[in-house]
Amino acid sequence: MFSGVDFQWDLYVPALQETLYMVGFSIFLATVIGVPLGVLLVITRPGHIFAQPVVYQVVSTIINILRSIPFIILLFVLIPFTKLVVGTFIGVQGAIVPLVFYASPYIARLIESALLEVDPGLIEAFQAMGATRSQIIFKVMIREARPAIVLSLTIAVIGLVDATAMAGIIGAGGLGNLAYQYGFQMWQLPVMIITVIILILLVQLLQMIGNRIARSLRKE
Repeated sequence: MFSGVDFQWDLYVPALQETLYMVGFSIFLATVIGVPLGVLLVITRPGHIFAQPVVYQVVSTIINILRSIPFIILLFVLIPFTKLVVGTFIGVQGAIVPLVFYASPYIARLIESALLEVDPGLIEAFQAMGATRSQIIFKVMIREARPAIVLSLTIAVIGLVDATAMAGIIGAGGLGNLAYQYGFQMWQLPVMIITVIILILLVQLLQMIGNRIARSLRKE
């Protein structure tokens, strides 16, 4: 069963590289967008250090709308915008824009949840000592929530791995595209099986790295 094309590793290595590229580039951009949004969701909520109920409701609603759109639909909805930004809506480059749109609101909610775990009494103590808002955000909230933030970003990275597999259906490249072309369209079952194994190992590795970093931050 595992003869011929399934052991042509020149199929798998480029596909894995494309997946890692899409995930890496997307998680970087999504983190740049999602982390500030998550912080904004926390500090503007009623009763927090920069309470702005209107801002909170607007940002929260936009994030909820984006999160409610399934990724496969987001791929097609964003085709005109994706083509405008990167010049194409297919291939690895064409997948980056929808992946960022998909991950950014997800990360924002994860960061919000992580920051809300910080002891309110600690924040109040720093406020009583005259700490500024920026000091509370960076030296208290983010610092105390670092392990939870790392685990949150790990979850987001794994979610992006899953999303790149779905993006492969529309020719985005990567392991998902390999599984679709060879495993489904050409019905080469060994290719499908090996691709799934690679994805499982990749997810396990990413989770292990995230857990280890989070543990090291807890010890500081």
